[in-house]
Amino acid sequence: MPVTKIQPKMLFQRALEGRVLYTHVVVAETQSLIFISGQLARDQSGNIVGPRNMRAQIQQVGENLRVALDAADATLENLVKTTTFVTDIDEFFRHVDVRHDYLGVGLPASTTVEVRRLSHPDLMVEIEAIAIKDRP
Repeated sequence: MPVTKIQPKMLFQRALEGRVLYTHVVVAETQSLIFISGQLARDQSGNIVGPRNMRAQIQQVGENLRVALDAADATLENLVKTTTFVTDIDEFFRHVDVRHDYLGVGLPASTTVEVRRLSHPDLMVEIEAIAIKDRP
């Protein structure tokens, strides 16, 4: 699957703790698109993992993304775009290392937005994603 990731020199490169946070432009030439609904910090039974704990929730959301991609015969490396909704953007950026463990693998194009609330008051982060892969 031909994927080209571009960091234009004329665009500011956002990095924290020496880690690049996203790719500005991802050019994908493929025949299969995978759209993943917003993933929350819920386990398989629907229980909230790490209520009001951003670090634990980022990790659970990362695992949920991994599981969703696996169901489509894809991996985190196939990610090309994520949109992240957080209830506390300052707290979110304190845990760049956990986010990078998951999203750094594919370093997708990314948007992060602070919102007033998610679907439950104990939830702090939600990530929706787009991935690509070649058709079998």
